[in-house]
Amino acid sequence: MMRLAALLYSLIATALAGTAVIAVLTAGTVSALAIVGAAAVGAVAALPASWLVAKRLYQ
Repeated sequence: MMRLAALLYSLIATALAGTAVIAVLTAGTVSALAIVGAAAVGAVAALPASWLVAKRLYQ
């Protein structure tokens, strides 16, 4: 299940980080710190999400 979660993480993290960056840019915050912070939040949020999706798929 760990390999499946790792594979899913690569897909889910890019989707969540990209969505967070687009949300920050749409809000008008164009500083580098805000963009990198949004990408980091998306990458961290993808950890439990990918684990839950892998768990659900594995069952």
